[in-house]
Amino acid sequence: MHLRISQVARTKKKFNMADAGAPIGIFDSGIGGMTVARALADLLPYENMIYFGDTAHLPYGDKSTAAIQAYCIKICNMLLQQDCKLILIACNSASAAAFDLVREYIGTRAKAMNVIDPVVEYIKEPYANKTIGLIGTRQTVQSNVYKKKIDLLGKGITLKSLATPLLAPMIEEGFFDNSVSISVLGQYLSDPELTDIDALILGCTHYPLLKPEIENYYEGKVRVLDTSEIVANSVKAWLEQHYLINRSGTGAREFFVSDFTTSFESSTKIFFGSKIRLQHYPLWD
Repeated sequence: MHLRISQVARTKKKFNMADAGAPIGIFDSGIGGMTVARALADLLPYENMIYFGDTAHLPYGDKSTAAIQAYCIKICNMLLQQDCKLILIACNSASAAAFDLVREYIGTRAKAMNVIDPVVEYIKEPYANKTIGLIGTRQTVQSNVYKKKIDLLGKGITLKSLATPLLAPMIEEGFFDNSVSISVLGQYLSDPELTDIDALILGCTHYPLLKPEIENYYEGKVRVLDTSEIVANSVKAWLEQHYLINRSGTGAREFFVSDFTTSFESSTKIFFGSKIRLQHYPLWD
């Protein structure tokens, strides 16, 4: 696949709803969104997928809203050029900062989805009148996007949020399921802000890799919500509803990053579960 961002134009094409073979586009600030891509690949093995990791600009968690929005539009142009039937923002920070803009920009050319709305919908009935915790990046927590959406449900759900900025870089350096991650998680999860919760939302696509350790910390007393699985099921439901499930083929997967390093490529197996090849695709050429 040959892509040149300088050649991308905003096409006026309306997506052909009969084209089930069109790919799913997934993007994140880096490689954390591969946990969502992995969940989708497991659930929908015949779907073609194009993944883009904006590794030149990570982490999004400490970027301004304006900067994140600019990155997202550039990435969406690339994915629209490939005729993606659905574009998923597999990043909580980008979902919080840019989803409304992305949805408006994409219009009828593809379905726009994020990793926040499916989680909010998922907790609506089971956790009515209960208290839920959330851990995520500073951008996600400070945006209050989860609280705003949960409050709109009108289900009496109380949300307790805590920014946990050390977790994503810790995971990318391979520090999980060891003494380092246990210590850092213990410091965060023991914070008074997260007391007396019934469930915990993993509000960053890196965090599913920490789910076993978090479950061990809570000793079964708090349900840990794996957002990658929730989002994958939501994507499947939408595709089924619109008769866009791809039920045959090879399930082609292509992975692009805006800044290539061998360390990123070696880390991808941690997130996707198998070795993959990254292709360099600079956003600002």
